[in-house]
Amino acid sequence: MEMLAVMADDRLSFKEMCAQFDVTPRTLRYYEYIELLQPDREGRSRFYGARERARMKLILRGRKFGFQLEDIRQWLMIYEKEGTEAQMRAWVDLADGQLKELDEQRKQLEDARSELQDLRDSVATELGS
Repeated sequence: MEMLAVMADDRLSFKEMCAQFDVTPRTLRYYEYIELLQPDREGRSRFYGARERARMKLILRGRKFGFQLEDIRQWLMIYEKEGTEAQMRAWVDLADGQLKELDEQRKQLEDARSELQDLRDSVATELGS
């Protein structure tokens, strides 16, 4: 009985999970709805253990990298060693594509920044005349 209490203390409530990961209740419920997260349920309460917290970190990391939720689902399967070699190869291809996309976005951002800097410098020079 004492061990169960220790395990329960390690879990986060729904509200604590939202606060720890800075997500809205709607987002957390959606991740559960599409089965990316599967909290323990006790009556109407939900509790998130170490597995669900680790999955949430990976979900948020994937979103930060610009991956779609279905791609993240494959990533989670691979992370939990449920993925086949073919799935892992597919994920590497997906990651390669996303890396190219991020490189392109960075180039576009650098180009826009350079243009803005040139325009700013030009106007500043005119002001100085």
